Amino acid sequence: MRNALRGGLIAITLGVGISALVAPLGGQQAPGYKAPRAADGHPDLNGIWQALNTANYDIEPHVARPAMMLRPGPYGPLPAKEVLYMGAVGAVPAGMGIVEGGTIPYKPEALKIRNQNREKWAELDPEVKCYLPGVPRANYMPFPFQIFQSHSAFFIAYEFAGAVRNVYLKDPGEAPVDTWMGQSVGRWEGETFVVTATGFNGQAWFDRAGNFASAKLKVTERYTRTAPDHIQYEATIEDPDTFTKPWKISYPLYRRVERDAQLMEFKCVEFVEELMYGQWRKTPLPR
Repeated sequence: MRNALRGGLIAITLGVGISALVAPLGGQQAPGYKAPRAADGHPDLNGIWQALNTANYDIEPHVARPAMMLRPGPYGPLPAKEVLYMGAVGAVPAGMGIVEGGTIPYKPEALKIRNQNREKWAELDPEVKCYLPGVPRANYMPFPFQIFQSHSAFFIAYEFAGAVRNVYLKDPGEAPVDTWMGQSVGRWEGETFVVTATGFNGQAWFDRAGNFASAKLKVTERYTRTAPDHIQYEATIEDPDTFTKPWKISYPLYRRVERDAQLMEFKCVEFVEELMYGQWRKTPLPR
């Protein structure tokens, strides 16, 4: 009886706590909420923000599975030998996904490439080699990022690999060269900051599941303050070489509110030197 009562109290408590969080999670603007203004008079997006989801594993809805790379087993899929000893650390947690409608509208030939990417994740995923994450992946990796906003500039600094984005407030024209992070141009539409990103090199992935786009990728992002410590993030993905139609992702970003919150350093290039170049040592280490 005591355990039953305790369980009921816990359920009620959790119910109250969960219901209090549902509104921000849904990304809906709180009734009567008006975002504080920055120096430029627009909503203030300054701060350190972070996504809390499993999209970096797979942006589509997915169940938990033993590893990113699998092989047939006697009673079901098992981790591929390349990732076997990662154990639970290399497993994939379940996720609701961030793709509106649930499924990315790949062209048939592009879907085959996505599946090949997934089968060779450890070898091909740019994240493994500490290449820059691209857009929009940089915004939902399990690392915070910081927005710097003024009347004349908008800049985003990411913890992973020291990636940065200078968001132009005046369109400079076509990107002079294709890059991992592309070229970003921003403008305000009422309470929403809209960023159009183009000029990508076509090598970045959307996640560890092998989802990808070509160099013709165009990402239109929308940042909207919906509560004191929430930004609703949306991005429309367009790439005529890879997808049959434009599609959209959306999720909330959460402000890091710790008193000592700051962007730490994770310049991981030096951490993968052995992986990428170790075989060319005068005396290579055992592999």
